[in-house]
Parts: sequence; structure tokens; C-alpha cells
Amino acid sequence: MTGIRLPEINVLVMSGRVTRDAEIFFTQSGTAKLTLPIAVNRRVKDAKSGEWKDDTFFIDVVAWKELAERSKEKAKKGAPVVVEGRLQGRKYEDKSGQQRSVLEVVANRLQFLAMADKSAAPEAAAAAEPGSPAAGAGDLEEVPF
Repeated sequence: MTGIRLPEINVLVMSGRVTRDAEIFFTQSGTAKLTLPIAVNRRVKDAKSGEWKDDTFFIDVVAWKELAERSKEKAKKGAPVVVEGRLQGRKYEDKSGQQRSVLEVVANRLQFLAMADKSAAPEAAAAAEPGSPAAGAGDLEEVPF
């Protein structure tokens, strides 16, 4: 079939955890660039053992300009993050002169999620007033549908 033009779509949304503190630097023109390595897990069932396991994929996320500067303090090892952006491949020459290629995500949006504080949950339930929705949250029966 000729004459059909496919839409040029390169949109990516993923969530994962930062694997090491992000690195920020500035180009010669003063533009901020943040490199954020993340690990993305996918649950898969092992065909041989029948056990569920994590299949982990590691990828670098790159943020530029204001997004890079706003994200540098939150982009710490272990931080959960949702990334929206596009996939980009590029080539470069390493220190030994070898040609290398890399696949990375160029972020349009980074949303760092708050890590749950497990120690705060019992205190919050204890502090709830009697009759409030939170007070009896642990006593709810399972819905029958």
C-alpha cells in the first residue's frame, strides 16, 4: 500500500526507581542537563518454576533546562519516579575512541512520588476521631461483589 503516512508518535510513560543520585551539569552555553538512571520492573511468571519474578530494565533518563534544575534535589537513589517523555538513540565516541550508541529517555515531565512512611500509618489511625471514616477503616467488611 502506498500513499499511507503513519503518524510520527514517540511517547513513553514509565515508572521506576532511581538507581543512583542524579548528575547535573551545564553545557558551555549554560543549559542544565540532568542524567537520571532508573530501574523499571515488570512482573513475569517463570515458565519452569511457576514463580513470579521481577524482570528489571535499566535506562537513563535525561532532563534539560528548568526540568533538570527543578528535579536535581529530588532525584536521589531509591526515589520512586514517573517519567513522561520520548525515546532517543544517539551515538558518541568514548574515551578510548570507540564508537558507542545509547538508548535513553528524554523527559518532558518527571513526577517524584513520596515514599510511604510505614511508621506513620498506625499513628494516623490511632489519632483519628471516633466515628470518622479513618477510625474504622480497619474494621470494614469485604464488599460482596
